[in-house]
Amino acid sequence: MGTQAPPTPPESYDIRSKSEKEKNIDDWLPITSSRNAKWWYSTFHNVTAMVGAGVLSLPYAMSELGWGPGIAILILSWIITLYTLWQMVEMHEMVPGKRFNRYHELGQEAFGEKLGLWIVVPQQLVVEVSVNIVYMVTGGQSLKKFHDLVCPDCKHIKQTYFIMIFASVHFVLSQLPNFNSISGVSLAAAVMSLSYSTIAWSASVEKGKQENVEYGYPSSSTAGTVFGFLSALGEVAFAYAGHNVVLEIQATIPSTPEKPSKKPMWKGVVVAYIIVALCYFPVALIGYWAFGNSVQDNILLSLEKPTWLIAMANMMVVVHVIGSYQIYAMPVFDMLETMLVKRLHFPPGLMLRLIARSVYVALTMFIAITFPFFSGLLGFFGGLVYAPTTYFLPCVMWLAIYKPKVGSLSWITNWVCIILGFLLMILAPIGGLRQIILDAKTYKFYS
Repeated sequence: MGTQAPPTPPESYDIRSKSEKEKNIDDWLPITSSRNAKWWYSTFHNVTAMVGAGVLSLPYAMSELGWGPGIAILILSWIITLYTLWQMVEMHEMVPGKRFNRYHELGQEAFGEKLGLWIVVPQQLVVEVSVNIVYMVTGGQSLKKFHDLVCPDCKHIKQTYFIMIFASVHFVLSQLPNFNSISGVSLAAAVMSLSYSTIAWSASVEKGKQENVEYGYPSSSTAGTVFGFLSALGEVAFAYAGHNVVLEIQATIPSTPEKPSKKPMWKGVVVAYIIVALCYFPVALIGYWAFGNSVQDNILLSLEKPTWLIAMANMMVVVHVIGSYQIYAMPVFDMLETMLVKRLHFPPGLMLRLIARSVYVALTMFIAITFPFFSGLLGFFGGLVYAPTTYFLPCVMWLAIYKPKVGSLSWITNWVCIILGFLLMILAPIGGLRQIILDAKTYKFYS
């Protein structure tokens, strides 16, 4: 008589079925559903994430910083953020056999299960939602500028309607399931960013140094100068905000012990940062050289001719911020869908995605229509949340996880970045908030 295998304990069955269920959910969620990206995906995703609305405000930031401090801060920001981006790429697979696919997962490894969530998730959400709001404003402004240049005699149309037109594109694109599915949109956006940046600085060269150009601080009062300087720090921080999606981008690259994802990811990041430098430095320096302290907060608004070229540049901005919006929205969609499916137990599917993502797009559109204060938004958000997640939070996590020897080069470098980033986080929002208050005095809602 054969022996009968003991029945499977209910507990182990539940664990297996739960594990299978969670795997199916992970295969459905936007960040973990596709892992076949190439290294160049990293390049154009990072360019799209970083070179956005921020580059157009750099000449204005230079006018509030001045030549010496402005150049120093631009170069220092480029070096610090490249270093912290390298740290995040390295930390993605620092635990053998495990990948930190999301920023908050790395935070949980560094600070603990609950504290890591509370430290990272609010900051990351504010960064991504605020970027999407600013890009709604930028997209609407650029569409309006394009319309006004192409048809100067046409009837005046409110900026509100142009923001709504821009948002309508995202009600459709937001239904694309994951990062790899938006790679075509992201590539087009990256090409557009390089193109309109080139147009911005080359048109400034063509326009030449303006008559009676002044390079002194634009504000006549000491207080105004100080607040303007602080706001400009936030605008520069905003321009280097790609770190919030870097782990999510790396999660789409395949990885094996022999070929870890950090190698192709870092290759893509280096190429992306070279492109970032080619975009940022000429626009910031040449734009400020041409217009001095009279430059507007969006350099394309200061450039009127040649009309066809500036109109084309504005349309390129629209295409680019369409891609950028999607890059920053994807981690938000991932958090939203994770909460709805894993916490609230909604069944994953097309209807859930359609409703959840459409509500999010509608919310960012409404806020953008209500508060379209471009430079003030950049300064405020740039300092408050971009500085931590980009300039020093990766350094804090590096110290917490790797624990480099006190006094070593790694320890000193990280603490310098932490101190500079912390000062930026405290000071920049003050200037940005003041700019928002000044803009609000003369602003009429829904105009």
